[in-house]
Amino acid sequence: MTLYSLKGETVLITGAGGRIGSEVARQCLENGAKVIACDISREKLETIWNKSSKKESSDILLLNIDITGEEGMALLFQKIDNAGLNITSAVHSAYPTSAEWGTKIECLREEMLKTDLQNQLGTAILISQKIIKRFQENKLGGNLIHLGSIQGVSTPKFEHYVELGMHSPIEYTGIKAGIIGITRWLAKYYANQGIRVNCISPGGIRDKQPEEFIRRYRKSCCNIGMLSARDISEVAIFLLSKESRGINGQNLIVDDGWSL
Repeated sequence: MTLYSLKGETVLITGAGGRIGSEVARQCLENGAKVIACDISREKLETIWNKSSKKESSDILLLNIDITGEEGMALLFQKIDNAGLNITSAVHSAYPTSAEWGTKIECLREEMLKTDLQNQLGTAILISQKIIKRFQENKLGGNLIHLGSIQGVSTPKFEHYVELGMHSPIEYTGIKAGIIGITRWLAKYYANQGIRVNCISPGGIRDKQPEEFIRRYRKSCCNIGMLSARDISEVAIFLLSKESRGINGQNLIVDDGWSL
């Protein structure tokens, strides 16, 4: 089902093999866009193709690239140029984590903390720099969406995690708050160039969490509780469409009232 027409759009999606990124990619294809799907996992990229009802190879470019460094980013844009594509929009949903991601604050090590801050927040800044440069070169404006989190706007509800072997790491809060901040900065800095930069901050996405966690989480929400990836991808499609042209520099919280 077509939500909003994206015909004529070429959308770069980083982290396209992830839960949200893959659903955004499929929805973009369904709504008429050409998709450049980039992920570190080739297997996950191929899943997008297999699950999509759009089977025209000209509609999607699959790029198996690690973008957490200048070399990978350069390769990404080289491949895009080689394919003769001009990016009109982008969704940065890559979520690279270190081997010690999620460690409690008492056990955090400097090396791994630096790695996660660089790979997630640093990469978000640098990929924004390069994407927006392409928008400027094409002289057609552009549309960039980042993924934040409710943990970037609200304190974690630590009581949800008690005795479940789960944890909401402090660096995640810092990174996501930073992504929301850079979204606003970029929108203001590149004003009057036809460039929009927005952020979506999802609530929890259901993904095999313990039933007790799901029950506790639901009590903090208004109607649904934990969300599906599609709940987020449909908001992304709206932000990518011309119907959202008046929205810029905003953080759209999609959490069924969790943050109230």
